[in-house]
Amino acid sequence: MQLAERKVETADQPMIDPFGRTISYLRVSVTDRCDFRCTYCMAENMTFLPKRDLLSLEELERLCNAFIDKGVRKLRLTGGEPLVRKNVMHLIEALGRRVSDGALDELTMTTNGSQLHRYATALHDAGMRRINVSLDTLDPDKFHAITRWGDFGKVMEGLDAAQAAGLKVKLNAVALSGVNDHEIPDLIRFAHGRGMDLTLIEAMPLGEVDQDRSSHYLPLSKLRGDLGREFTLEDIPLDTGGPARYARVTETGGRIGFITPLSHNFCASCNRVRLTCTGMLYMCLGQDDNADFRKVLRENPDDDGVLKAAIDAAIARKPKEHNFELDETHSRIAVSRHMSVTGG
Repeated sequence: MQLAERKVETADQPMIDPFGRTISYLRVSVTDRCDFRCTYCMAENMTFLPKRDLLSLEELERLCNAFIDKGVRKLRLTGGEPLVRKNVMHLIEALGRRVSDGALDELTMTTNGSQLHRYATALHDAGMRRINVSLDTLDPDKFHAITRWGDFGKVMEGLDAAQAAGLKVKLNAVALSGVNDHEIPDLIRFAHGRGMDLTLIEAMPLGEVDQDRSSHYLPLSKLRGDLGREFTLEDIPLDTGGPARYARVTETGGRIGFITPLSHNFCASCNRVRLTCTGMLYMCLGQDDNADFRKVLRENPDDDGVLKAAIDAAIARKPKEHNFELDETHSRIAVSRHMSVTGG
């Protein structure tokens, strides 16, 4: 299977939403399927999309290229678990060529790490230089309890493979009260001891799961205060193109990020949109409004002008902010779709 070669084109007009924000970051979910069933993300018995509903890899490449032409400079592949998509390396290699030709600043990925032992070298060879790996605990038994199906040893093997291949790794951990909150200092030491950044994330109310999220909601403002009793945290003006705010930990020399969609939302600086594996573009993670690009792609197989006009129309509908609502006492599901549908 060979995805089409592409000549370099002059960028079109940039994408600017109704609130003056330039959209330069595209997150692409290449599959809703995952080999884990994390308790805060999915129900254990998930019904996944039929394969006929998914965009082909060629369709995903065409759509990604249209967004790159429109000004996307950073593209992140997500899932589900992106590396369980059959032949996904063909897409990654094609998009990696947009990095080498200068049209894209960065191609990166968020993964659960389960397949990294197989793909780390190929990812680096394709032009990827940085990845995020989700890891909520260093306790193998708790890891299995959180992920339901995950193998902690395989993820550790994947981290080794990624760093050996030359990939810079950042760990992501969802902070959960009564689950892993007391382990965060150990995660900091583990990550920084291996030269990896750590980003902490508040759990988001997306999709029905098998537990009450409010019972485990942990505001990162509170967690940061707790960490301040053990570590010295110095705010730094690091910008990686995403929503995290960063601090340097004096005792370890490493960096820690905080993603706070609930306790301190980052909507004012939002520069991103999210594309699902079925071609639905969500202009906001916390809103249901979307644009159907599968229809546009299939009805206009040779007309990228129509495709780019549809992108402009979608960006013109990007809302000002999300409507997540979650605290220690209640949880209101902001949208019915699971995180795995949109991509983290």
